Amino acid sequence: MNNKELHQEIRRLCAEKNAVIMAHYYTRPEIQDAADFIGDSLALARKAAETEARVIVMCGVHFMAETCKLLCPGKTVLCPDPQAGCSLADSCPAAELEKFKWEHPGHTVVSYVNTTAAVKALTDIVVTSGNAEKIIRRLPEDEKIIFGPDKNLGRYINEATGRHMLLWQGGCHVHARFKAQAIERLKAQHPGAVVMAHLECSEEVLALADVKGSTAVMLKYAQEHPAETYIVATEAGILHEMRKKCPETEFIPVPPEGADEGCNECEYMRMNTLEKLYRCLCDESPAIEVPEDIAREAVKPIKRMLELS
Repeated sequence: MNNKELHQEIRRLCAEKNAVIMAHYYTRPEIQDAADFIGDSLALARKAAETEARVIVMCGVHFMAETCKLLCPGKTVLCPDPQAGCSLADSCPAAELEKFKWEHPGHTVVSYVNTTAAVKALTDIVVTSGNAEKIIRRLPEDEKIIFGPDKNLGRYINEATGRHMLLWQGGCHVHARFKAQAIERLKAQHPGAVVMAHLECSEEVLALADVKGSTAVMLKYAQEHPAETYIVATEAGILHEMRKKCPETEFIPVPPEGADEGCNECEYMRMNTLEKLYRCLCDESPAIEVPEDIAREAVKPIKRMLELS
């Protein structure tokens, strides 16, 4: 089947099976176009908690499907390719976080949503890039906090709030590939362009950004502040929705380190294809399961996040 036929079959199967497809902004354009709902990690978590569908297909990476299963234990949660991992989640193994907690007693553990269920089970509050600063500001000023795994997001929040959180030294391999020199070169080529950067970017990249935030923040800003040209430093999948929402605006992706042009893409997000989406709906597999003892603890910090945000 070609993409058009796959899309039609996917929609037929969703109606037949009472299934809903959720997709992250970083997935392929054709996946986003096939989805019932697209969003960032916070929006997807909220939608998962609210849906009445029997089946949830999470097109993103593995931890996102885990999050859906934690919030909807009685539903079937499918992941088109369970091998779609996350370098940021991989940078914080649960056993190492548990040891770090033991070495720093009396600290509240705040974990980025880009973590495994096992790490969430060791966490007090989960956050996303869209709500992390807001949630940290709600905690007592003298509260001792371990924040992880993204060191760039943690550093940004420390600077914004005046906190002194202990930072786990993890990072996203996609956002690590953005370099200040590439942005400076694009700014010289496009005078007056507005620079957007995700909070997972380095301090040097964020220093050049006019808009700093999550994918949802950047998309909202572009819609509310029309500009001729935006330079965008985050995974290139977001450009699809940006161009749909703002067709008169030019969005230029910042290329990865060592490239003069092109897009910076997450190979894990690209593992989601229409063929895999169609097949997992047909077979209702691969289905995500989380061990009961981990799930019982891991859902608590996610619900705390939803309450605080």
